[in-house]
Amino acid sequence: MTIAKFGKTLAGLAVLAAAFLVVSASAESKARIVRLSEVEGTVQIDRAAGDGFDKAFINLPVIEGCKLKTGKDSRAEVEFEDGGTLRLAPDSEVDFTRLALGDNGQKLNTVQLVSGAVYANLHPKNANSKAGDQFQLNFARESLTVSEAAHFRVELADDAATIAVFKGKLNATSPAGEVEVAEKHSATIELANDDPARKDTFAIAKNYEAEPSDAWDRQQTDYHDRYASAGGSSINSPYGYGMSDLNYYGNFMTVPGYGNMWQPYFTDATWSPFQDGGWAFYPGFGYMWVSGYPWGWMPYNYGNWAFAPGYGWGWQPGYWNPGYGIPQVVNPPVRTKVPTPPVRGHQTVMVGRGLAANSVAGTARRLTINPGSAGFGVPRGSVRHLDRAAKTMTQTSHPVTVATAPPVSTTTSMAGWGTSSGSSGSGSTGMAPSPSPHRSPAPPPSRPH
Repeated sequence: MTIAKFGKTLAGLAVLAAAFLVVSASAESKARIVRLSEVEGTVQIDRAAGDGFDKAFINLPVIEGCKLKTGKDSRAEVEFEDGGTLRLAPDSEVDFTRLALGDNGQKLNTVQLVSGAVYANLHPKNANSKAGDQFQLNFARESLTVSEAAHFRVELADDAATIAVFKGKLNATSPAGEVEVAEKHSATIELANDDPARKDTFAIAKNYEAEPSDAWDRQQTDYHDRYASAGGSSINSPYGYGMSDLNYYGNFMTVPGYGNMWQPYFTDATWSPFQDGGWAFYPGFGYMWVSGYPWGWMPYNYGNWAFAPGYGWGWQPGYWNPGYGIPQVVNPPVRTKVPTPPVRGHQTVMVGRGLAANSVAGTARRLTINPGSAGFGVPRGSVRHLDRAAKTMTQTSHPVTVATAPPVSTTTSMAGWGTSSGSSGSGSTGMAPSPSPHRSPAPPPSRPH
């Protein structure tokens, strides 16, 4: 069988298998895996493996029972299957007490805010119906229910909590009763933690005060809004997390004999999708492969990697495969080394350059990107027109130095949805998407960068 016919056969089988396996996984398994999609600074995760908190990295899976906390100058983002996000401001901790599937496949989420502040940008599917998605955020004796698309902030202090709703509306429930917090409104809750006989009290306001991390939250939202549908990927999948990163860090193309494939920018003939990452242990799943690349979520949990002569490695959309320790591989070169999971232990095991986290404080204004790096170490949204930098590297085969956007301060309060200036220098940078409406489109189908 020729390579072209072989590729077409595989593509056809993948399409047939996609619907069957996705439905089967939803029907047979109640477990869910969501993504730690952004890590800035010192962030820690408890993976419910009995080992306590450990250092967190981008693309680590988050399962039911996981805990996440940020340090004084650190922030993190968790991305759900539909692209909704939960973001942790500095000095915050959350517990993912429930990440499950209902009998009808609806997503059931319960998160406990232990301390600090979180930002949520959610769009649950059919949340008002019995078969719809459910999202509940608990803190102190209070509970927030998201019944429609909403973007909001919750900040928890020792004796009070504040809720600010940027878009949509929320229902807050406490021993004192239920109250609705409308769009562009806020609620201050005086907590009666030390006296069970007293009731918490609500005060609703027709505005909200800006907080230091508001601008950072807005930048993350802008990044997802800008790139989630860019690039013309035409992927038909119930899983939307990671799409923004695919469109920012690479391009889709049509490869003869293989069909629709995606490839990251800044690859070369020596690059392999398995050369940088690590193995992380999770109870019920064992060791799972975690990619060190900022785009490395969907291509390692959905579909397969294939090697196309003349093009190199590319990712093919296909069925969802979260139960596998490593994604499927098609037509690998003879000398390809696909990593194998450790046979024992719970410790995270690094491969190549290992796993990554972005810096927040003192980040640089210029960044050098090397051939074969595949975007490793490039914070998301930090470089305008990343596709142009990739084209330059393809033409010259030399490293490219690019300007980066400044990071957002973790301490300076911003008046509304603003931006912040940062430091200058050279090296890597914290993320901050450009305020312009530019989208980084996929280049026309041709040999990838």
